[in-house]
Amino acid sequence: MLEHLGEIDAAVAVLAALEDVCHERPRTRDVGGAATTREVGEAVAVRVATGRRR
Repeated sequence: MLEHLGEIDAAVAVLAALEDVCHERPRTRDVGGAATTREVGEAVAVRVATGRRR
């Protein structure tokens, strides 16, 4: 959606954050973890806010 709206930098940041969180954890139960959706969402938000990469 961000790409569609022309927000390319934001789209790249969100995708990178998602990739990092999926790689490092937390993960929801459906993919072998124990985290809630909220916990995963918060981890992604922190990654986007800090710009931290693995």
